Amino acid sequence: MTLAIDLTGTVALVTGGSRGIGESIVRHLHAAGATVFFTYQSRSDLAERLAAELGDRAVSARCDAADSASLPDLVDACVSKFRGLHVLVNNAAIFATNPFDGGSFDAWRVGWRRTFDVNVFGAADLAWLAIRYMRAHGGGRIINIASRAAHRGELEHADYGASKAAIVNLTKSIARSCAADGILSFAVAPGFIETEMAAHDLELDRPKIVGEIPVGYVGRPDQVAPIVAFLASPLGSYLNGATIDVNGGSYVR
Repeated sequence: MTLAIDLTGTVALVTGGSRGIGESIVRHLHAAGATVFFTYQSRSDLAERLAAELGDRAVSARCDAADSASLPDLVDACVSKFRGLHVLVNNAAIFATNPFDGGSFDAWRVGWRRTFDVNVFGAADLAWLAIRYMRAHGGGRIINIASRAAHRGELEHADYGASKAAIVNLTKSIARSCAADGILSFAVAPGFIETEMAAHDLELDRPKIVGEIPVGYVGRPDQVAPIVAFLASPLGSYLNGATIDVNGGSYVR
């Protein structure tokens, strides 16, 4: 018996894969043997460097997850390039302060719309497109990167928390609707992780943030990515619809 994660022959599409948690996911899937088609939104330099480092089994493509019209072409490009699509990792997301006591109603509305366009509608659209392919080709895995914010509620980022709650529910809906077609779905919900996205909040209030984490430190991307690799592998074949919390105990459900 072996418990090694072996993704040889697996093609994975990872959104937001040029930095942070996404980059670590790309690296871990690739190290386990997968071929990885990953997207970036703005940092072409980081994406090109990562693809060049990983070699023939990795390629990057620019994508704005909020641009729904471009997403069918993205899935087609992955399938055309690597002759398949077995795993979709919806990682791309945005995060910005948008408090209830903000001074501009227009800014409030723009924040909610943009957050949901990327974090929810982009993920749901890509899931729909991937499911169409997976149903016709023996199944697959949809892995959505959620957040502790999905369960806790957020004081300054209510739109972000609500978007991640929607991602958790999307995961459950896929799991119940598509398992008969061999398609399993999972969510991974990190707490604070040392990433560019979290850097501003960590700079402002790191002692308080760390004080709320029982393990006593902020997590790293390489503590999230192996869980995604596990879920993408046959080792996770009886999990379905579950959300795995990766937050150092800062929020326990």
